[in-house]
Amino acid sequence: MSEEGKEDAHTEHLRLAGVVKGVHAELRKKYKDSSSFEQLWEEHCQNKQTLSQYADAMHHLAVDHWAKHPGTRIVWTRDTVLEYFFKGGLNKQREKDERRKMHCSGKDDSEASQNKNDECSTLHEQNSCSGACDRTALYPRISSYNNIALQFGGKIRLLDVGSCFNPFLDFEEFLTIGIDISPARPSVYHCDFLHLHIMEPLQVAPDTMNTYFSSLKDPIHKLPRESFHVLVFSLLLEYFPAPYQRWICCQKAWDLLMYDGILVIITPDSHQQHRNALMMKSWKKAIESMGFNRWRYVKQEHLHCMVFRKIVKKEKKDNLISDITPDMLYIPQDFNDLDMVH
Repeated sequence: MSEEGKEDAHTEHLRLAGVVKGVHAELRKKYKDSSSFEQLWEEHCQNKQTLSQYADAMHHLAVDHWAKHPGTRIVWTRDTVLEYFFKGGLNKQREKDERRKMHCSGKDDSEASQNKNDECSTLHEQNSCSGACDRTALYPRISSYNNIALQFGGKIRLLDVGSCFNPFLDFEEFLTIGIDISPARPSVYHCDFLHLHIMEPLQVAPDTMNTYFSSLKDPIHKLPRESFHVLVFSLLLEYFPAPYQRWICCQKAWDLLMYDGILVIITPDSHQQHRNALMMKSWKKAIESMGFNRWRYVKQEHLHCMVFRKIVKKEKKDNLISDITPDMLYIPQDFNDLDMVH
């Protein structure tokens, strides 16, 4: 590309980034002046012109500018998800669970192994166990339809929230559902995730579940609980002006994921890793309190990349004595009008 072409591309990049940051800044300003973030969000979702401009800017930024760099957030997410499901990531976590369980119970390996076999014989025929029987014995809420088998097969059901242009649709390993309040492509469903209704689980075979998701109608107002292997929040949470909205999103993710499913969160930050280390610790503590364990964290040049694994929720603490609050899901812009460079 010529020097003139590079300069034009840089100018266009700045213009598009300005559109995105402008929408974020305006939302935060209105939130600070508003008495109801619910009303603010409803008005924002009805502003079709602003939503369309934002979607167009994000689409062109991702496709025409960010995609030119190696190791994009899309590629990182795909590689990380495949590692978890097909290259031993989930298996290693299950093994850690077993070691932790044996350590806490104080049993030796032979006794723990015998107990596991007894549980499998009780719950299932021995030849159809799939390695999850001990989990269903310990946690009655886990069953065959909402728990991921160790020998994972088939397509990975992935819900991309705030998808805009549905980038994961190009990967054959995924059965991808992209949702957004203002889609940039026809393959993305209209959906306000904050107000998405969570249905009761379908409790059906995987192929029937896939058929269900392949025949969804636009717009999407409801989805079944415990039905996705992966949820992706890529450049999503910082869109919302209120920490409580980010909190709601993470809670909905827990509801929609199968046990051992993963939530991928990518949020922008062009500073060095230590600059916002306290914020990342705060996010980790808040999200893990909902019933997750952080499986991976990577600080890239302009991004924080996190993966949280859904586990069984611990007993709820009294909100009056708990030190966990939605305000823990803060971003630096909550306290000032500056925006980070994407």
